[in-house]
Amino acid sequence: MQRRPFIRTLAAAALLGSFAAGAFAQTYPDRTVKFIIPFPPGGTLDTVGRMLAQKLSEQMGQSFIVENRAGASGTIGAHAVAKSTADGYTLLFNASTFTTAPMTLKSVPYSVVKDFVPVALVAKAPLSVAINKNLPVTDIKSLIAHAKAVPGGLKFAVGSIGSAGHLATERLRRAGGFETMIVPYKGTAPAFQDVLGGNIDGFIDPILGSLQFHKSGQLRVVAITGDKRAASLPDVPTVAETLPGFEAYSWYGVWAPAGTPADIAQRLNAEVNKALAGEMREKLTQQGLVVTSGSQADFVKFQTDDMALSQKIITEGNIRAE
Repeated sequence: MQRRPFIRTLAAAALLGSFAAGAFAQTYPDRTVKFIIPFPPGGTLDTVGRMLAQKLSEQMGQSFIVENRAGASGTIGAHAVAKSTADGYTLLFNASTFTTAPMTLKSVPYSVVKDFVPVALVAKAPLSVAINKNLPVTDIKSLIAHAKAVPGGLKFAVGSIGSAGHLATERLRRAGGFETMIVPYKGTAPAFQDVLGGNIDGFIDPILGSLQFHKSGQLRVVAITGDKRAASLPDVPTVAETLPGFEAYSWYGVWAPAGTPADIAQRLNAEVNKALAGEMREKLTQQGLVVTSGSQADFVKFQTDDMALSQKIITEGNIRAE
């Protein structure tokens, strides 16, 4: 058998495949890209995702369309991405809930680590502690006192079980030594409506969601969970000013199905970073978010560390979805 010609043929084929993959990445995208957001329209996640999709459309010359697929703590939309073709044309835009939902649910039809490629971390979002305006609460100290005086505790909404807001509510409850009744919703928009209507006492969620309601006097933001006061709410103290060391965030990122060509994922990472370097960075900062652009490797490390911390909180709080 003539092995050398055979080996040369294999090498040539591999090299040709490499060139083909590179050429594919250079021409990507040549058709519409779908951004799946696994929660209803109207919340902070949807707002940031649509902003990013618009910027990528402008930069890359193809439409990035948002498709909301809500339900089951975001797992329905995430599963749709996991089982889609790994070619860069179906992407997931999600919050930190994506990594924590599998920790609280009995089972999910995918693995965050095995079935997805982290593409780009977009932003960290300090959370606001928003209270119904009719409650006699003006700061964290009075919130704790009032909650302790209410039999069974105050009713706090959560956009989904295991979300950053849910974990922050659990941490605040423990740090302040008071009880809360958790009321889960399918997204942040309906939760805010019930806070405004007086059916819910409080809601901890990214600042962007509550900012307009606070400024219009429809609800009251009594604290934020970042390590410093927000530029968008300079007069609102941090939780840590009352409970030293308290800090909590939600965060947003882009994922692709496992098996997506590395060149495509790297191109997307570069384009997201480019989008975050201009006007979008300024808009997000003004709305209370902290832009966190970086490499894919940076995102992988961030996700790994955050998942370890979240698992600890969920285990200690025995947080489980029904």
